[in-house]
Amino acid sequence: MIVSPSLYSMHFDRFKEEMDALNSCVEWIHFDVMDAHFVPNLTFGPGICKTVRKNTELFLDVHLMVDDPEHYADVFAQAGADSIVFHYEVFNDIEECKRLLNKIRGMYLKAGISIKPGTSIETIKPLLPYLDIFLLMSVEPGFGGQSFMPEALDRVKELSDYRKENGLDFIIEVDGGVSDKNAHDLLSRGADALVAGSYVFNGDIRANVEKLRKCE
Repeated sequence: MIVSPSLYSMHFDRFKEEMDALNSCVEWIHFDVMDAHFVPNLTFGPGICKTVRKNTELFLDVHLMVDDPEHYADVFAQAGADSIVFHYEVFNDIEECKRLLNKIRGMYLKAGISIKPGTSIETIKPLLPYLDIFLLMSVEPGFGGQSFMPEALDRVKELSDYRKENGLDFIIEVDGGVSDKNAHDLLSRGADALVAGSYVFNGDIRANVEKLRKCE
């Protein structure tokens, strides 16, 4: 089980304290990049990513919710990302997605696709052999603190079954409303990595991460 706290919910006035806590208890850090076009919110640029990189050796998992993922893939690769995940819906085209996935891998990064809750798993199955990470949104992307959509459980199971049946090895990551109330159900259906923002950062980071781990 990989725990990947989303820095979207970090208290940046306590940056060092919270980075120290993350460095002691998690494997990944999730970095949400929003451009106020693809989604209606605006978040971090590469400067923040560089600062985070200087303060951790953890795997930096960059999730691009932007209209121009090719440009931002280059920018965040240079800023210290370990993986770049972009949205299928930007292109709605399998071949364009493959091209960018191959480009990301060519930069020696893990490459991934994400889909919104309304996009069917069936649509993106041709891409699954080309992925290192599949990021399944269990809320509508763009805002933190949303409630988990329970239909995501069946979507995780569908992905996990397809992965097993076809001998694939991509990581299934789930993002949105994740907590100790749904972590066990997600993991039992085949999720490998859980993104948690407000759940982790509201209170004692180490204790909240430990609660998630007890769901395994």
